Amino acid sequence: MPKLAEFEQYINQLCEVLGHQDRHAGFADYSRELMLPIERKSCGTLAANTDPLHVSSKHQSLHHLVAMSEWSDTAVLKRVRDWVMARLGHKSKFYWIVDDTGFPKKGEHSVGVARQYCGQLGKQDNCQVAVSLSLATEQGSVPIDWRLKKKLHSIKNAFPTRRLHTSREPNAPNVTCPIPSPHCATFWRGRSSDNSLDVPAATW
Repeated sequence: MPKLAEFEQYINQLCEVLGHQDRHAGFADYSRELMLPIERKSCGTLAANTDPLHVSSKHQSLHHLVAMSEWSDTAVLKRVRDWVMARLGHKSKFYWIVDDTGFPKKGEHSVGVARQYCGQLGKQDNCQVAVSLSLATEQGSVPIDWRLKKKLHSIKNAFPTRRLHTSREPNAPNVTCPIPSPHCATFWRGRSSDNSLDVPAATW
């Protein structure tokens, strides 16, 4: 099964940037389990579906990886970008895509969950919203960076200096922009003449 072998090779590449070797098995398991065709993918649900005889220990292992283990999501995302970019073709024409994606949520405890407009549902509902910057060619696309939209009062408390409209919803309240105003709406810089990337991390 060549696709499965390629997926395992991809996971092994991501594991190389996790730091300690003891994180590799848990990360690989979690990555495989996220591919399961089930609706909810919390640590508890994944544990119950993948190891029903040892749900408690499996749940503890997954939760430790997600919530406690000190690996860098930025490093993993960079490795994802490097892996995919090599397959998109550096000589291809490429395009920047800035998009927001809503993730419907039933609970209220995940980071950034609020009652807000959700594109997947086409209405306001309980969800998370992530804004992403992706690089696309005719062969495919890869996320360069993405961030969850935080609740407005949290942003206001964190950055009480500059203000910017950041919602598509009518009459949206102002939120703060922690960077100099000329750059508040800037998510990317583009590319240089030799096709090399010059992309800063998205700043909020």
